[in-house]
Amino acid sequence: MKIETVSKNTMTSLKTRTSLLAAALLSLASLFAVVPAAAQELAPEHLAVARKYVDLTDKSGIYEVSLVKTAVETMRTIIKQNPEITKPVDDAISKTLAEYKGKKGDLLNEFARVYALTFSMEELQQIVAFYESPVGAKLATANATLNQSLQTVMDVFEANLKTEFFAKVRAELKAAGYDV
Repeated sequence: MKIETVSKNTMTSLKTRTSLLAAALLSLASLFAVVPAAAQELAPEHLAVARKYVDLTDKSGIYEVSLVKTAVETMRTIIKQNPEITKPVDDAISKTLAEYKGKKGDLLNEFARVYALTFSMEELQQIVAFYESPVGAKLATANATLNQSLQTVMDVFEANLKTEFFAKVRAELKAAGYDV
Protein backbone atom coordinates (compact mmCIF):
# COMPACT_ATOMS: atom_id res chain seq x y z
CA MET A 1 0.00 0.00 0.00
CA LYS A 2 2.76 2.41 0.94
CA ILE A 3 4.62 1.73 -2.35
CA GLU A 4 1.46 2.42 -4.37
CA THR A 5 0.95 5.74 -2.56
CA VAL A 6 4.57 6.73 -3.11
CA SER A 7 4.38 5.67 -6.76
CA LYS A 8 1.13 7.58 -7.37
CA ASN A 9 2.47 10.66 -5.60
CA THR A 10 5.76 10.43 -7.43
CA MET A 11 4.06 9.95 -10.79
CA THR A 12 1.64 12.81 -10.13
CA SER A 13 4.54 15.01 -9.08
CA LEU A 14 6.54 14.03 -12.17
CA LYS A 15 3.55 14.67 -14.45
CA THR A 16 3.00 18.06 -12.84
CA ARG A 17 6.68 18.94 -13.15
CA THR A 18 6.74 17.74 -16.76
CA SER A 19 3.68 19.85 -17.57
CA LEU A 20 5.22 22.89 -15.87
CA LEU A 21 8.50 22.30 -17.68
CA ALA A 22 6.72 22.00 -21.02
CA ALA A 23 4.81 25.22 -20.36
CA ALA A 24 8.01 26.99 -19.34
CA LEU A 25 9.81 25.77 -22.45
CA LEU A 26 6.96 26.93 -24.67
CA SER A 27 7.03 30.33 -23.00
CA LEU A 28 10.78 30.53 -23.39
CA ALA A 29 10.55 29.46 -27.02
CA SER A 30 8.05 32.20 -27.72
CA LEU A 31 10.48 34.75 -26.27
CA PHE A 32 13.21 33.62 -28.65
CA ALA A 33 11.02 33.10 -31.69
CA VAL A 34 12.31 35.10 -34.60
CA VAL A 35 9.75 37.53 -35.89
CA PRO A 36 9.36 37.25 -39.68
CA ALA A 37 11.40 39.84 -41.57
CA ALA A 38 8.32 41.66 -42.84
CA ALA A 39 6.89 41.95 -39.33
CA GLN A 40 9.94 43.64 -37.83
CA GLU A 41 12.21 45.78 -39.94
CA LEU A 42 15.72 46.45 -38.74
CA ALA A 43 17.92 49.31 -39.82
CA PRO A 44 20.57 48.21 -42.34
CA GLU A 45 23.27 49.66 -40.05
CA HIS A 46 21.97 47.53 -37.18
CA LEU A 47 22.11 44.39 -39.35
CA ALA A 48 25.59 45.35 -40.58
CA VAL A 49 26.97 45.55 -37.04
CA ALA A 50 25.30 42.25 -36.17
CA ARG A 51 26.79 40.68 -39.29
CA LYS A 52 30.22 42.00 -38.35
CA TYR A 53 29.89 40.22 -35.00
CA VAL A 54 28.88 37.00 -36.76
CA ASP A 55 31.88 37.27 -39.10
CA LEU A 56 34.26 37.97 -36.21
CA THR A 57 33.08 34.90 -34.26
CA ASP A 58 32.67 32.34 -37.05
CA LYS A 59 36.17 30.92 -36.58
CA SER A 60 35.13 27.29 -36.88
CA GLY A 61 33.40 27.81 -40.22
CA ILE A 62 30.01 26.47 -39.14
CA TYR A 63 28.59 26.64 -42.67
CA GLU A 64 31.50 24.78 -44.24
CA VAL A 65 31.49 22.14 -41.50
CA SER A 66 27.77 21.61 -42.04
CA LEU A 67 28.24 21.28 -45.81
CA VAL A 68 31.04 18.73 -45.47
CA LYS A 69 29.10 16.73 -42.88
CA THR A 70 26.02 16.68 -45.13
CA ALA A 71 28.10 15.71 -48.16
CA VAL A 72 29.72 12.81 -46.30
CA GLU A 73 26.36 11.57 -44.99
CA THR A 74 24.86 11.82 -48.47
CA MET A 75 27.81 9.94 -49.98
CA ARG A 76 27.54 7.16 -47.38
CA THR A 77 23.80 6.76 -47.89
CA ILE A 78 23.92 6.61 -51.68
CA ILE A 79 27.06 4.44 -51.90
CA LYS A 80 25.65 2.02 -49.33
CA GLN A 81 22.67 1.45 -51.62
CA ASN A 82 24.61 1.76 -54.91
CA PRO A 83 28.29 0.88 -54.41
CA GLU A 84 28.87 0.59 -58.15
CA ILE A 85 28.37 4.32 -58.80
CA THR A 86 31.01 5.81 -56.51
CA LYS A 87 32.56 8.10 -59.14
CA PRO A 88 29.25 9.61 -60.40
CA VAL A 89 28.12 10.16 -56.79
CA ASP A 90 31.41 11.89 -55.98
CA ASP A 91 31.03 14.10 -59.07
CA ALA A 92 27.41 14.97 -58.20
CA ILE A 93 28.37 15.79 -54.62
CA SER A 94 31.24 18.02 -55.79
CA LYS A 95 28.92 19.86 -58.16
CA THR A 96 26.28 20.30 -55.45
CA LEU A 97 28.87 21.50 -52.93
CA ALA A 98 29.99 24.13 -55.42
CA GLU A 99 26.40 25.40 -55.67
CA TYR A 100 26.09 25.71 -51.89
CA LYS A 101 29.48 27.36 -51.28
CA GLY A 102 28.12 30.68 -52.49
CA LYS A 103 25.19 30.61 -50.08
CA LYS A 104 27.10 31.01 -46.80
CA GLY A 105 26.15 34.67 -46.63
CA ASP A 106 22.45 33.80 -46.53
CA LEU A 107 22.89 31.76 -43.36
CA LEU A 108 25.18 34.29 -41.71
CA ASN A 109 22.71 37.08 -42.55
CA GLU A 110 19.99 35.14 -40.74
CA PHE A 111 22.31 34.72 -37.76
CA ALA A 112 22.92 38.48 -37.86
CA ARG A 113 19.16 39.11 -37.91
CA VAL A 114 18.75 37.01 -34.76
CA TYR A 115 21.49 38.98 -32.99
CA ALA A 116 20.04 42.29 -34.20
CA LEU A 117 16.65 41.32 -32.80
CA THR A 118 18.26 40.45 -29.48
CA PHE A 119 20.78 43.26 -29.02
CA SER A 120 20.50 46.99 -29.55
CA MET A 121 22.81 48.73 -32.01
CA GLU A 122 24.85 50.11 -29.10
CA GLU A 123 25.18 46.70 -27.47
CA LEU A 124 26.30 45.13 -30.74
CA GLN A 125 28.88 47.88 -31.21
CA GLN A 126 30.29 47.10 -27.75
CA ILE A 127 30.31 43.37 -28.52
CA VAL A 128 32.07 43.96 -31.84
CA ALA A 129 34.62 46.23 -30.15
CA PHE A 130 35.38 43.42 -27.70
CA TYR A 131 35.79 40.79 -30.44
CA GLU A 132 38.06 43.15 -32.39
CA SER A 133 40.35 43.41 -29.34
CA PRO A 134 43.21 40.90 -28.95
CA VAL A 135 41.49 39.06 -26.10
CA GLY A 136 38.17 38.98 -27.99
CA ALA A 137 39.88 37.61 -31.09
CA LYS A 138 41.58 34.97 -28.94
CA LEU A 139 38.23 34.00 -27.40
CA ALA A 140 36.57 33.73 -30.81
CA THR A 141 39.40 31.53 -32.09
CA ALA A 142 39.44 29.35 -28.98
CA ASN A 143 35.66 28.91 -28.69
CA ALA A 144 35.36 25.82 -30.91
CA THR A 145 38.03 23.94 -28.94
CA LEU A 146 36.70 25.25 -25.65
CA ASN A 147 33.18 24.11 -26.50
CA GLN A 148 34.45 20.60 -27.27
CA SER A 149 36.36 20.50 -23.99
CA LEU A 150 33.36 21.80 -22.07
CA GLN A 151 31.15 19.15 -23.69
CA THR A 152 33.61 16.44 -22.59
CA VAL A 153 33.55 17.79 -19.03
CA MET A 154 29.74 17.88 -19.14
CA ASP A 155 29.52 14.30 -20.46
CA VAL A 156 31.73 13.04 -17.59
CA PHE A 157 29.75 15.10 -15.07
CA GLU A 158 26.42 13.70 -16.30
CA ALA A 159 27.68 10.11 -16.29
CA ASN A 160 28.92 10.50 -12.71
CA LEU A 161 25.79 12.36 -11.65
CA LYS A 162 23.51 9.61 -12.99
CA THR A 163 25.41 6.93 -11.08
CA GLU A 164 25.64 8.92 -7.83
CA PHE A 165 22.07 10.22 -8.02
CA PHE A 166 20.64 6.76 -8.61
CA ALA A 167 22.69 5.33 -5.73
CA LYS A 168 21.54 8.08 -3.34
CA VAL A 169 17.88 7.69 -4.28
CA ARG A 170 18.22 3.94 -3.87
CA ALA A 171 19.89 4.40 -0.45
CA GLU A 172 17.09 6.76 0.68
CA LEU A 173 14.48 4.23 -0.38
CA LYS A 174 16.36 1.42 1.34
CA ALA A 175 16.59 3.50 4.54
CA ALA A 176 12.81 4.00 4.31
CA GLY A 177 12.30 0.26 4.16
CA TYR A 178 11.95 -0.27 0.41
CA ASP A 179 14.00 -2.86 -1.43
CA VAL A 180 14.89 -1.52 -4.86
